[in-house]
Amino acid sequence: MTEPLLSVRDLKVSYEVGSARIDAVDGASFDVPRGTIMGLVGESGCGKTTVARALTRVIADNASISGGQMLFEGKDLVSLSERQMNALRWREIAFVPQSAMNSLDPVYTVEYQLNEVLRRRGGLDKTQARRRCEELFEMVGIEKGRLSDYPHQFSGGMRQRVAIALALALNPKLVIADEPVTALDVIVQRQILDQLRELQKALGISVILVTHDISVVAYVCDRTVVMYAGKVAESGSMESTLMRPVHPYTMGLRNAFPDLQGAASGTLTPIEGAPPNLAFPPPGCRFAERCPFSIDVCRTTQPPLREIASGHEVACHRAGEATRLRELAARTETWITAA
Repeated sequence: MTEPLLSVRDLKVSYEVGSARIDAVDGASFDVPRGTIMGLVGESGCGKTTVARALTRVIADNASISGGQMLFEGKDLVSLSERQMNALRWREIAFVPQSAMNSLDPVYTVEYQLNEVLRRRGGLDKTQARRRCEELFEMVGIEKGRLSDYPHQFSGGMRQRVAIALALALNPKLVIADEPVTALDVIVQRQILDQLRELQKALGISVILVTHDISVVAYVCDRTVVMYAGKVAESGSMESTLMRPVHPYTMGLRNAFPDLQGAASGTLTPIEGAPPNLAFPPPGCRFAERCPFSIDVCRTTQPPLREIASGHEVACHRAGEATRLRELAARTETWITAA
């Protein structure tokens, strides 16, 4: 079996907030195979963006990677020096932020900003950089004549394309895209996701797509990692995880979002409540208080993340009952009763 491009093992990322220490990511483990798009999905506050930022080692001043490994082609990103890590950024691992307008400098043209990456980080001369800028704009579907424009002269969708072009500038092996389509309308979302998929296939890169929207994962991803309250609840291929979910949280997410084209297959059912306060995490399964299927052991003992089929892992005490639980989870009254 081919070794994954990235292997995350027992990753822990902590924040110091006053006198409290909060483990925003608490023992997360997953693999990113080469040449795939992996969706990292979950509600706001579940640790997705913290994982994404940790992979680039660009995290908040009050945050630290307090445990685990992030093996990128065999190199542990946790143990690299800042100089070694800086050599990987853009060249090997690139980042697409959620809000392109906030990440692009409003006082410089987009060509100037692309040149910053191409010439300073990539070592290209002026002529090579210009040619590469034109190639990148062609890749993401923008006329090369618009290289001299400023960020505010682009629509939201086009600014996101510029951000993708920046990420692809030095031909990285891994692109991490943090909620790249959240602020866009559903038509533009689909266009951006289609383009991201086309570029991923054409360039053979791997992509981690961070999103709260499980319909986006179903539309574009090959694999899925579902996070809840800092932990991995379930992971596997898109088909096995979303079509045959085993964790009740994944089942609930699937009920709560419409199709990307805007047509729901049935009534949308929310998961009532909110994730727990990670300053005081519960002793058992972190989803237990919101789960319609929780039993006594769920509230006292954390379920381990274990493989239930080839490439499909889940952390649930009732994984063996998944077929029956999926039938119950499809009913709206199951979740209303739980609330």
